[in-house]
Amino acid sequence: MDGRKHYGFVLISAILPLLGLVVAVVLLWNKGVWLSDLIVFGVMYVIAGLGVSTGYHRMLAHRSFKTTRPIKIFFAVAGSMAGQGPPIIWTAHHRRHHRVADKPGDPHSPYQDHEPGILGALKGLWHAHMGWLFDKSLSSDPIRYCPDLVRDRDMRIISRYFLPIVAAGVVLPGLLGLAISGTLRGFLAGMLWGGLVRFFVSNHITYAVNSIGHYFGRRRFATPDESRNVGWLSLLSFGESWHNNHHAFPRSASHGMRWWEVDISAMVILLLEKTRLASDVIRIDRDRQERRAEGLLTVGGGRLADSAPDRPLAERKAATVGVADVE
Repeated sequence: MDGRKHYGFVLISAILPLLGLVVAVVLLWNKGVWLSDLIVFGVMYVIAGLGVSTGYHRMLAHRSFKTTRPIKIFFAVAGSMAGQGPPIIWTAHHRRHHRVADKPGDPHSPYQDHEPGILGALKGLWHAHMGWLFDKSLSSDPIRYCPDLVRDRDMRIISRYFLPIVAAGVVLPGLLGLAISGTLRGFLAGMLWGGLVRFFVSNHITYAVNSIGHYFGRRRFATPDESRNVGWLSLLSFGESWHNNHHAFPRSASHGMRWWEVDISAMVILLLEKTRLASDVIRIDRDRQERRAEGLLTVGGGRLADSAPDRPLAERKAATVGVADVE
């Protein structure tokens, strides 16, 4: 999200979900949670999560597949309900991140102003996780990074009405809770669990991919950045946490590249493809993966790499990623 234009929203979006989480914990402690509350949370978590992972990330930012206009609009609206920014702004930041990952200019690298020691590591992780959202000076020009979306009338409209869509993402789960329980309590609890609590959990999972996914974990492929695969986040992130895989092959529709690497978004794209609702799906064959993996030891990475290196690989291997590789 563009800090200069949406600072107030970022501040509110950081505080209100946290307050909602506190209320939810109190209710849990006092056994004041119904099964319907958790159902509403789960439904909204999946809708918004796939909106970001399948829609914002793979469909818009990397153009990993093509789909019909109604499905494109659905994913963009669902992603907006996550509250991470309008689709055009989100895509601009993300494409910029890939062009200069873990180098100067990366909007959310944990190695920005890299300082030694534990304090420096914590500062870097905070910046990558959430601190960058509060940077009023941060701006990624959509005309430069995603002119294709700027030209897309649907994406312009959805971006323009981003805030009302976010509000709808809080009210709709309330209506779902009302429909299930038939009570005012169900409506309010739906907004709490499917709105604020879902907002908090899903966004921090995404933020963790930006922070933890560039600091802790394993590397399968040689990349000019510090991207890492974080298996324990894969289910909750819909496959986004196979992050080293993703940085090695940004346009791949599948981030999970082994049978055991759970990637729910890739499954959704496969389902769309099988039903002829998705086309031009980009996949990376095994030979190409193996050739890329062979170069890993040349940069000192892989399973032998430090989990939190004092000097990131991005400094040891100066390289750039071409526009064609990331979009």
